Amino acid sequence: MNTPTTNAALLVHACDRYEFLYKGFGYFFSRYWDDSAPCNYYFATEEIPCAVRGFTNIRSGKGEWSDRLRTLLQKAIKEEYVLYFQEDMWLDKPVNGKFIQQLIALAQQHKWNQVKLHSSEVYKTKETDIFIEGFNVTVVDNAASDFLMSHQVTLWRKDFLITQLPENEHPWRNERKGTKRLKKLNAPIHHADLFAENGKPAINNNRPGAVRSEYFTVSWNAMLSDDVLPYIAMLQKGNEEEQAYAKALQTHYENKLTHDGKPKPRKEDIFKKTKNWVRRKLGK
Repeated sequence: MNTPTTNAALLVHACDRYEFLYKGFGYFFSRYWDDSAPCNYYFATEEIPCAVRGFTNIRSGKGEWSDRLRTLLQKAIKEEYVLYFQEDMWLDKPVNGKFIQQLIALAQQHKWNQVKLHSSEVYKTKETDIFIEGFNVTVVDNAASDFLMSHQVTLWRKDFLITQLPENEHPWRNERKGTKRLKKLNAPIHHADLFAENGKPAINNNRPGAVRSEYFTVSWNAMLSDDVLPYIAMLQKGNEEEQAYAKALQTHYENKLTHDGKPKPRKEDIFKKTKNWVRRKLGK
């Protein structure tokens, strides 16, 4: 599915512990993605090999989240722009390939640093005169918005994204501290309502007839969220392999198993946690 002439990559940034989700991501991506979108497709793991249809498997090696992503961008991905996904973002509506094609062309022409493609109330935007397939490409009001650094679906200029990946940042710290860095930098950030993230409504003044796609994040605290249930129902109507995967997903969901098949971690009582911390400090 790779296109030799394109200068854009679609990267699925996965972790090995979430291997259980790879099959679901691949199934629904194949079902709803438009292959005419001019991208090269990479599915990135840490150390384990994987085969997701249409994707080239690249590996970062073990390490903290920001270090793994930076390694991939510097050593494995040669394209100028990166359309960022994670393995728990499962599509459930068709994606317009013409939108992706025009977006990449405009981003390259104007050297845009990032274009957020997911709708959320945390973003406050300002209209522009640029439209793609009926969607207004707006500019984010950095001062009034939150999560300027987020790991939801976004088109990034690769070199700019690398600058937002300091050493040894886990994903939550990267979003939190990265947002502060981007507010201070105050470089333009663009936004379009292409994807309804977890069913959220559009936030821009788009033209009538603009057709949105949608995805849900099916993972929460390393376990399946309620949002996985419609996907299970769809898989149950599929072939034998898909039905077997639906059954495995249902088992994980009902038994609150983590994605690597372990029972839900027991929460440690706050008093016990404090007691254990004191005992460790005292060497007892």
